Amino acid sequence: MVETRLIDGKGFAEDLRRRIAGEVADFKASTGVTPGLAVVLVGEDPASAVYVRNKGKQTLEAGMASIEHKLPATASETEVLALVEALNVDPAVHGILVQLPLPGHIDAQKVLATIDPAKDVDGFHVVNVGRLAVGAEALVPCTPLGCVMLLKHHLGSLAGLRAVVVGRSNIVGKPVAQLLLREDCTVTIAHSRTRDLSEECRRADILIGAVGRPEMIRGDWIKPGATVIDVGINRVEKPGGGTRLVGDVAFDEAQGIAGLITPVPGGVGPMTIACLLQNTLTAARRQVAAG
Repeated sequence: MVETRLIDGKGFAEDLRRRIAGEVADFKASTGVTPGLAVVLVGEDPASAVYVRNKGKQTLEAGMASIEHKLPATASETEVLALVEALNVDPAVHGILVQLPLPGHIDAQKVLATIDPAKDVDGFHVVNVGRLAVGAEALVPCTPLGCVMLLKHHLGSLAGLRAVVVGRSNIVGKPVAQLLLREDCTVTIAHSRTRDLSEECRRADILIGAVGRPEMIRGDWIKPGATVIDVGINRVEKPGGGTRLVGDVAFDEAQGIAGLITPVPGGVGPMTIACLLQNTLTAARRQVAAG
């Protein structure tokens, strides 16, 4: 039986936001520039609205400018693209985030491709994806960045460790694998169609669950003492009514096997907005340096 310790993503994110606020204050004092984050919300998706509200609140708390553009669900693709292009040339805007999902009549990839890569604080533009893949300077997707920050904080050097990423999405799976390669891990990307998936997982010193299936990764898939980062946020029904949030890892089964594990909620989730603020400050610094 292994003593399993929880990774407190919420506490780490709070500390990170405080550090960023201090760095923003120094940046404003030295340059006279206030980093600005523009968020575009199209439609009335309730979850997106809550997320955007939280982003705005935390952006202001960090001393940055929060610029919100809310368009009706009936807005045309042309209108959304025109707004993004206007934000691209606005000197007060250093980061642009288009909240997904977009209404079905709007091509999300076309919208994301229109964002200036230097202001792409989500790290989804193909230029940033390519730069990450070849090891060049890039804006990195926020959730993967948060995962690696937590790992380095708790484990120190990741060099030589075997990492298995379960999930191959462009948002988490692929970029977190690239970041782990940068840290000199030996990386395997697995997914729901991987043969002997449980055996692949058991080889991991670092196991990342990012497949989007509730509790798919069972306790006996985990190598004793391994570090488990659970990116999944899945809402499932509770016996007797109501719902609860669970990750991609069967958390109760992982207790006593994993050495370290992120809970859901309170693990990776809080890191996403904190890393968004980090990316906005990084983007502002680079744009000011470039003149």
